[in-house]
Amino acid sequence: MKKVILLFVVLFVTFSCQSQKDERIKVVSKAEFKTMINGENIQLIDVRTPKEYSDGFIKGAKNINVNDTAFESEIQKLDKSKPVYIYCRSGARSQTAAKKMIQMGFSEVVDLQGGYMNWN
Repeated sequence: MKKVILLFVVLFVTFSCQSQKDERIKVVSKAEFKTMINGENIQLIDVRTPKEYSDGFIKGAKNINVNDTAFESEIQKLDKSKPVYIYCRSGARSQTAAKKMIQMGFSEVVDLQGGYMNWN
């Protein structure tokens, strides 16, 4: 009986954790990200502060600070039907931004694993 209960608990935890992942948010390696942003007319967003952005950024990135009050209004200007490529310093703020963007109706958000620190 204990084995059955333990199995049930393990299965419950496994499936409940998997359901929390949103498949519209993809976290990709530096190599994958570099390949993906190599095209034309991509939506590349740096969600760090303007100071961090001024210290260095990925070529072609637009700075929209996730912690700024204007974040949502600026993000609304993007095409929700096309992928948006985002990054921050290390990956935490970009996950916050990605979740907000999905709630706002974006179809796909691609996040650079490890952020700008991983880029350099």
